[in-house]
Amino acid sequence: MPTRTQQADILSAAYASHGDTKHVLLFPEDPRESFAFAAEALDLADRLQTPVFVMLDLDIGMNDWLVEPLEWDESRRYDRGKVMTAEELEAGVEFGRYLDVDGDGIPYRTYPGTHPTRGAFFTRGTSKDRYAKYSEEGTTYVDNMQRLLKKFETAKQLVPRPIRRDAEQTTRFGAIYYGSTGPAMDEALDTLDAQGLYVDTLRIRAFPFHDDVIDFVTAHDQVFVIEQNRDAQLRTLLITEGEIDPAKLIKVLNYDGSPITARFIAGAIAGRVAGANVVPLRKAVP
Repeated sequence: MPTRTQQADILSAAYASHGDTKHVLLFPEDPRESFAFAAEALDLADRLQTPVFVMLDLDIGMNDWLVEPLEWDESRRYDRGKVMTAEELEAGVEFGRYLDVDGDGIPYRTYPGTHPTRGAFFTRGTSKDRYAKYSEEGTTYVDNMQRLLKKFETAKQLVPRPIRRDAEQTTRFGAIYYGSTGPAMDEALDTLDAQGLYVDTLRIRAFPFHDDVIDFVTAHDQVFVIEQNRDAQLRTLLITEGEIDPAKLIKVLNYDGSPITARFIAGAIAGRVAGANVVPLRKAVP
C-alpha cells in the first residue's frame, strides 16, 4: 500500500547484498530526529566507509508532528573518517586500502590525486587482498570478511545509542520499539501505569545493536517487540544478531497500513502482564 505506513523493509535493508555483508540502519522517531540523523548518517558513512540507511516510515513524512524546532550548528564540520594525507604518504607511512592498521576493521583511504606516485588503488567489486590487489585465495577472502565483521562491531559504538526508560516499579517485563511508534508507545505506557501494570522500555535507534540492547533483553523475563510489519522483522534481527531465545521476545504487530495506536499496544501488553501478576491461591493443608 504505497500511501500507507509500515516498517516492512528492515531485513531487506540490513542484509541487502550479494554476499556476507550487513548495513548500518538508523531509526529516527520523528521529523526532528530525522533531520539530525540525516547529517549523522553522512558522518557514519565516511567513518565506516559503508552505506548507511535512514529508515523513515511514511507516518513521519506525511502526517503532522509537534516537535522541537529543527536546529543546525553552523560550526559543525563533517567527519570524513580515516583519510591519509600526502604528507603521511611522503613520509613513508604504509598504505593498504583494506589494511586494518588500528584493529577496528576500518582501513585508511586516500582521495584521488592526493600524491603523484603513492596512495593510489584500484576499486573493484571482486575479492581482493589488504592492498586492493585482486585475489581469489580462500584465506585472503576470509581475512577480508573477518575485517568487515570487526568493522561492524566498531559500528555498535558509533551509531546512536538506544534510549531506555524504566518503570516506576521493578518489573520482569520489557518492551522494545522504534521509529514512529514512539508517541503511541508513550501514551500506552500511561494507560498501563494507570492500571498498575509496569513495563520498562527501550527505543532502538540504530542497527547494529548497541550492547545496551542485549543487556536490556537479558535483564527481563519477557520482552514485547512492537513493530509495524507482518513478519516481526526487528524481532528476527534481535534473535539472529543477539542469539536470543525466540520464546523470550513477544510479537506485537500492526500491519494494516494505519499508524499504530496506543490502545492497540496497551491492549496487547496488558493481558499478558496482568495474567503473569496473578498469584494462584494455595489450598489449605489439612
